[in-house]
Amino acid sequence: MTTKDDRQEFEARKREMSLALGQDEAAFNQALDTIVTLDKYDYSYLWSWMGLPIIQMPADVMATQEVIWATKPDVIVETGVARGGSMIFQASLLQLIGKGKVVGVDIDIRAHNRQAIETHPLAHRVELIEGPSTAPETMAKVKASIPAGATVMVILDSDHSRAHVLDELRHYAPLVTEGQYLVVADTLLGRSRPEQVPTKRSKVLYPGDEPLTALHDYLKETERFVPDDVINGKLVLSSSPGGYMRCVRP
Repeated sequence: MTTKDDRQEFEARKREMSLALGQDEAAFNQALDTIVTLDKYDYSYLWSWMGLPIIQMPADVMATQEVIWATKPDVIVETGVARGGSMIFQASLLQLIGKGKVVGVDIDIRAHNRQAIETHPLAHRVELIEGPSTAPETMAKVKASIPAGATVMVILDSDHSRAHVLDELRHYAPLVTEGQYLVVADTLLGRSRPEQVPTKRSKVLYPGDEPLTALHDYLKETERFVPDDVINGKLVLSSSPGGYMRCVRP
């Protein structure tokens, strides 16, 4: 008895359902209500990756994994180091792929977080750069960390105010190479009602002063990026719906 190879049909169904889900506003709003409820328990802070806090929603971890595995970048640049779990998560994927490094940029890498990252078994795939993310001296270090001809992915996950994210987009998005991804984190803030905005944060940001608005503003300045409707469509229990952009031009 021969079993039918249904892999292509399975993938086609996934794509169809992801695109359909992306059009279902009622489902998205139900998920948003759930996220607001979970935020009372610091839900995104409850997870770790290989021993370090990752401070991500599980759906965002899965989406980023899909992108990295599919595109296999040589360098992943992420602004916002926090406690290091995200750096180690990305480094673990690059370790499996067998190449590459993660460049983490933060204005303040606290000593205990640096120690945890630099003593981790995957530290050899992580490079830390401390300084204001868009300062000339910081950008010079970031660019120097990227080998000639490397394929580059960028994730922006530091200060989430509109002005700062737009500034980072103008500095870091040009580093993304064709076929790779630009990920703008916490775009959910731009799809929330004011009363749904998380307030247990160092900075409370309301619709209009957040990453999604910055991304929309930046996309008016460039034709290099298009949204990945499949990835974004299934990000309903996520901090970054609409934040996954594919670079389509050199």
